Amino acid sequence: MEQLLIEDYNYPLPDDRIAKYPLTQRDHSKLLVYRNGKPAEDVFYNIGNYLPSDTLLIYNNTRVIQARLVFHKETGARIEVFCLEPVAPGDYQLNLSSTTGCTWKCMIGNFKKWKTGVLTSHLDLNGKPCTLCAERIRQMGNTFEVRFSWDDSSLSFAELLDAAGELPIPPYLNRATEESDKTTYQTVYSRIKGSVAAPTAGLHFTDEVLSGLRQRGIETAELTLHVGAGTFQPVKTEDANQHTMHTEIIAVPRETVFRIQQRLGHICAVGTTSMRTLESLYYIGVQLSRSLAADEIRVAQFEPYTQTCTLSSYDALQAVLDYLDKTHQTVLHAATQIMIRPGYTFRIVDILITNFHQPKSTLLLLVSAFVRGDWKNIYDYALSHSFRFLSYGDSSILFRQ
Repeated sequence: MEQLLIEDYNYPLPDDRIAKYPLTQRDHSKLLVYRNGKPAEDVFYNIGNYLPSDTLLIYNNTRVIQARLVFHKETGARIEVFCLEPVAPGDYQLNLSSTTGCTWKCMIGNFKKWKTGVLTSHLDLNGKPCTLCAERIRQMGNTFEVRFSWDDSSLSFAELLDAAGELPIPPYLNRATEESDKTTYQTVYSRIKGSVAAPTAGLHFTDEVLSGLRQRGIETAELTLHVGAGTFQPVKTEDANQHTMHTEIIAVPRETVFRIQQRLGHICAVGTTSMRTLESLYYIGVQLSRSLAADEIRVAQFEPYTQTCTLSSYDALQAVLDYLDKTHQTVLHAATQIMIRPGYTFRIVDILITNFHQPKSTLLLLVSAFVRGDWKNIYDYALSHSFRFLSYGDSSILFRQ
């Protein structure tokens, strides 16, 4: 595979251009409109003016969990446990609804101070005492498997996280989580708990904007990708192809797959997480059409670049529908490690709504692929027109050339 120098995707991002807080009114953020190679400026609440009436707008309905837990040892040492993804049960919903204990893959702050023993945190849930325990099971590279248990079987792990956890806002904000983040760092349509980071392109939508889109005849559909901490992982290798993409769990209702199939050529993805999910559907369909799917359906990082795929997008989606019908499932569950980089051939998505991403990031590589290398034109315009960057920053709508 031809070398992809990550330095070619660097740009100067002054700290004062990183939005530390959101605007008071979500939909009043700036909107960069990129069509036919030209950027222009508007306000997000006007986004309906740019979407054709036959567009199918697809968003990620994941909800950020309060995944950061703080424990204190008897010595006074502060141990921070950041839940990344469930291990047992491996299903997000089953894990978060567990009332008997669960295990998570975690990052541990100050882990050298916690080599053995059980950590405890004494909680008060609406006047009801409960003790939450954490036990280190094993180390896995720079992460750890941690077993959680508690002494009240009427409480689920999700309730314990809501009571004791902290919302993990992005590290580049360089500030502590505040009470307001519990609302502002969730999309208005978030409902499926599991992410440790928000699908931030969706933060600009309001009920009023969505209502306005419906009045224009623009339909919406949902999917779920639980955003992992890997979304913040910078590319540290000189050649971006040597970077290991994080794997994320996706869930797409059969109804959504069918509607995408019927509206091919008119698909708008809200955010890079929706984009990665939608484009993964094509390669899942290719696997299923060749009867290659194993017990766990998974799209590998370089799958789009290592094989010749002649299957049409319509037929790939039909293979997914046939598989769901054959297995009597109403939701496709899979994992994706897909890396969308320059040279990628888009199979599903025609329009992308997204924020402005960090220099030398895989998300910037995705944007570059979508606009056929013209990312610098877009980012130079945003920098020179006072756009705000990253998670709480402004938005853009990009039309594939």
